[in-house]
Amino acid sequence: MNTTPTRHPLDHPLGRPLATLLTALTLGVGLLATTGCAVTRDQQSVGSYVDDAAITTAVKARFIDNKTVDAIAISVETLNGTVMLSGFAKSSAEKTVAESLAWKVEGVKGVKNELAIRP
Repeated sequence: MNTTPTRHPLDHPLGRPLATLLTALTLGVGLLATTGCAVTRDQQSVGSYVDDAAITTAVKARFIDNKTVDAIAISVETLNGTVMLSGFAKSSAEKTVAESLAWKVEGVKGVKNELAIRP
């Protein structure tokens, strides 16, 4: 009769790390397979998301370079090439300049100017 106890495969020194790695890989592949390469914002593609991020950055950079626009008070979001400006402007002139600067950025398809003018 054999009295040697049998060992569980996970009791091996490499068993648990290997099992953890395989589980993580399986979950990662499953996640990629179910979501594809779409970004969750309106099923926007990764390329489109990157383009929108570049547009947002370029608009903010123009605001920073322009001394009449308070870049900190204005929020910029871009979705599918449409830029939305929100926040506060000190005057209607600042609101107009901000919109004009956004339109000058390459790739902008539209601008929604939702800036409120501070009293």
